[in-house]
Amino acid sequence: MAHSLDSEFNPVSVRGEVTGFVRAASGHCYFALKDETAQIRCAMFRRAALSMEFSPSDGELVEVLGQLGIYDARGDLQLVVENIKRAGVGALFEQFLNIKARLQAQGLFDIAKKRVLPTMPRGIGVVTSLGSAAMHDVMTTLSRRLPHVAVVLSPASVQGNQAPAEMIRALSNLYRLTQAGQSLEDDHASSMRSDNSRQNPIIDVILLVRGGGSLEDLWAFNDEQLVRVLAQSPVPTVCGVGHETDFTLVDLASDVRAPTPTAAAELVAQSRDVWQDTLQRLARSLHESLYRLLDRRAQRLDMTVSRLARPSALVGRLQMRIASSAQRLHHAGSTLVHRHQRDLQVLQPRVRQAMEQGLTYGNDRLGRAALRLGLLDPTLVLQRGYAWLTTSDGKAVTNAAQTRVGQRLHATLAHGGVDLTVSGKK
Repeated sequence: MAHSLDSEFNPVSVRGEVTGFVRAASGHCYFALKDETAQIRCAMFRRAALSMEFSPSDGELVEVLGQLGIYDARGDLQLVVENIKRAGVGALFEQFLNIKARLQAQGLFDIAKKRVLPTMPRGIGVVTSLGSAAMHDVMTTLSRRLPHVAVVLSPASVQGNQAPAEMIRALSNLYRLTQAGQSLEDDHASSMRSDNSRQNPIIDVILLVRGGGSLEDLWAFNDEQLVRVLAQSPVPTVCGVGHETDFTLVDLASDVRAPTPTAAAELVAQSRDVWQDTLQRLARSLHESLYRLLDRRAQRLDMTVSRLARPSALVGRLQMRIASSAQRLHHAGSTLVHRHQRDLQVLQPRVRQAMEQGLTYGNDRLGRAALRLGLLDPTLVLQRGYAWLTTSDGKAVTNAAQTRVGQRLHATLAHGGVDLTVSGKK
């Protein structure tokens, strides 16, 4: 709802009669504007109220410039007043509305054209005045949140008759940096790159910012040519001009409007803590995936041991499988670490440790299985002096009752065999 009001109506100019004017202890002013048929609630916050040139009285005819919004506590439509003058002093307001209507009819403010801001920009362009509070706030915020991302400052005047032309030139300089290999045309702007930027960085988003002021102070941001140039930006733009209640035409032309310069910087600079949390979640997920993979390999090894009969063949096949599994796991781990090495360098020792522990665990289990199976080898029994008796047709003899005197038997020893004849039974 608020977005629709901003795009379709705001800012608005209203002419009416003041009624119920109250100045609260906080400095905010509350009143209503009415005519013969209707009225609307108005709120004028302390910052805007301090710039009033007169104190409105009930019944006085005034012209106000402000933004329509919804007062959440009651769900009422209200007008947040940014500027108030006695009726007859609205020529600048009228000019503002005429430009807005013309550009809106040409589609420059269409919501469908708004672009999503990049999640991790390679470079950030900033257009503002050198030495201003807005510049300091934006640079401080970007340096704190994204110290590794290049920030290019393209300075321009943000107030006065020369300001629109300077801001257009500053934007055009930054547009050239949205493509690889391009450089700033303005040498002065080039020298103002932040210390953490690299030569000719690629700009993925542009901030246009300045501090608050009156309608006259911010009039440069209503320049028609400036609005058209901003609307043609090859990358997403964020406009942070003035304070939350200030509104200009570049706000409508940008992809995202921020209430303050600092908020504009925060919109394009995701906090490092958020990325660190993401990397930690990825690390845990990778470790758990490798552990589950090793566990499945171990289970398959157990199943293979239970199905195989001959110990020597079992040991050979298991050794081949564990070697193959180790090679594949090593290759998979190396590939994953290489793919995410920039963001997941801290995971490399953990992955290596997990793989080594898994392989050690598998080899230990294999050794224990080979030992158990070796104990079942019948040749070990024969080496202790025992023999394996069979009849002439190959049947094993385990009981004297199975034989008769004079019957021929064969005895298999640890090394070789002998033929025997039964001479007696006990």
